[in-house]
Parts: sequence; C-alpha cells; structure tokens
Amino acid sequence: MAVWPRQSWKRSLKYFGKRVLRLSASPHAIAAGFACGVLVSWTPLFGFHFLMAMAVAMIVGGNVLAALFGTVVGNPLTFPLMWWSSYSVGHWILGHGGRPLPPLHADLLHAPWAEIMRVLRPMLVGALPLGVVSGAIAYFIVRAAVRAYQAARRERLAARHRPEAGHAPSEVPGE
Repeated sequence: MAVWPRQSWKRSLKYFGKRVLRLSASPHAIAAGFACGVLVSWTPLFGFHFLMAMAVAMIVGGNVLAALFGTVVGNPLTFPLMWWSSYSVGHWILGHGGRPLPPLHADLLHAPWAEIMRVLRPMLVGALPLGVVSGAIAYFIVRAAVRAYQAARRERLAARHRPEAGHAPSEVPGE
C-alpha cells in the first residue's frame, strides 16, 4: 500500500524528524517555516497548503522546505479532527452558538456558492486561532530540537578535529 510505511510509523516519524533537524538554516528559520506549515494545515483549503505555506514562510523569513514539512501535520488521519475543530471554533467566534451544521447539498461541486460558504466561512475563521496556537507550540518545540541537534553536531565535528588527549601531535619529518 502506497500510504502505509514499509517498516513502521515510529521509524517513519523518526526519519521525518531527522529530515527537519538536518535542514541547513538557523533554528529560528527552520522553526518559523515549520510553524507556517502547521498553521496553514488547519485551513480547509486542501490542495493549496503547499503554496500557502511557502508564501507565509517567505513573508515571515522562515525556511520554505521546513514549511512544506510542517504541512504534514495536516494529513488524512488528522484532517477530520482539525476541520471539525476549526468549524466549531469558527462557529463559536461568529456567534452562531450551538446550532448544528446545516444540511448540505448532496454534490458540493455543484452546490450553490452560498451553501458552501455556510460551512467554509466558520472553518476559515476557526482555523486562524487554532493554527496560530498550534504553530506557536510547534515553533518552540522545533526551535529547541534544532538548537540541540545543531549544537551536538558542532561538538561532534569539533571532536573529530581535536588532537586526542595525551598524545603529542605527530611531527612530519623534514620540516
């Protein structure tokens, strides 16, 4: 199956995490880019997440590749919860109270625009605060992880170039 990982979900997530950590940019740029991807994943504008994430990352000075990685937060497993949450929050923000979801046209591709907007508008409104909060959380987690990874990598590289303790540097004959 093309969607299911060959080894395991844990291994796939670990690999994905390493791809983000190994990006060559500042911890802030990587974290800001990733946060932009998380933010746009909350929107119901499926199919535009990559373009939106790249645009927002460029505006805030985030890493564009990290933004694309951040969009993975929105996936077929998380979309139902994210979209229900954004609809509910948007419905509340717009002051519609606890009214249930209106009945929808059976074929949304041919539904009147006003009917589509009855659902889309609350989802867009609710996606903003949820995306900002989850993006901020992702920013701080990713920034701390990238800082730690980059510091450990610098230490490993410095240790390779340091002479070993207790050994005199070898002299080259004839110099």
